[in-house]
Amino acid sequence: MQEKVEKIVAWLQEKIEESGVKGLLVGVSGGIDSAVVAHLIKRAAPDHSLGVILPCKSNPQDMEDAKKVIDSCGIDSLTVDLSETHDVLFNNIQKQLNDQQSVNPDNQQLADANLRARLRMSTLYALAANYQYLVVGTDNAAEFYTGYFTKYGDGGVDLVPLVSLGKGEVREMAEYLGVPDDIVHKQPSAGLWEGQTDENEMGTTYEKIDRYLKGGEIPQKDKDIIERLHKKSAHKREIAPGPSL
Repeated sequence: MQEKVEKIVAWLQEKIEESGVKGLLVGVSGGIDSAVVAHLIKRAAPDHSLGVILPCKSNPQDMEDAKKVIDSCGIDSLTVDLSETHDVLFNNIQKQLNDQQSVNPDNQQLADANLRARLRMSTLYALAANYQYLVVGTDNAAEFYTGYFTKYGDGGVDLVPLVSLGKGEVREMAEYLGVPDDIVHKQPSAGLWEGQTDENEMGTTYEKIDRYLKGGEIPQKDKDIIERLHKKSAHKREIAPGPSL
């Protein structure tokens, strides 16, 4: 694990040098993936790294956990509360749809959740422009393969240092780096609505996805779910297509 951490830190430092920027920032959610990234970028750029807490009608416990992460790695931080911004924008969109009698109630929860993720992305890039930093993402191999991220939301980043690590490996790295124990063992959740968890939403477990990605045997039911998610989310992993003329 020490070797993996050293490789990622060196890679992050190379990317800073190649890009001509001053440092790195990450959105800190209170979950394990962003906790690991916060620790890594603090090591890569001790004096030029930033953890950004971005509450948006969020669970107060997630905000407490995010602060624990900040304290555990000693990274500089700031908080931008997006709750009011989200209300204004989402309510305006809803008003226009109501006026057009075009509201689709079945899609409102997802539209609301994805707007939160995209507001966070926009905020991180505004801050990155101010500091001349790169935006570092938190997606691990399981999330990237299944498309469990918001396109142009938490998927809208400059670097993805965890993309080759399964969720189990991220947990091992978190323990090695000194992430608080309650965050290491916290139920994974994007925190986009009340009671939401990653594994309930996907219909399978990170342990099974990790095993599948390593070529191990898993139940056919889970294999079908993983392959369906991968196929359905292919567009998220590609540059927007254009026609050949």
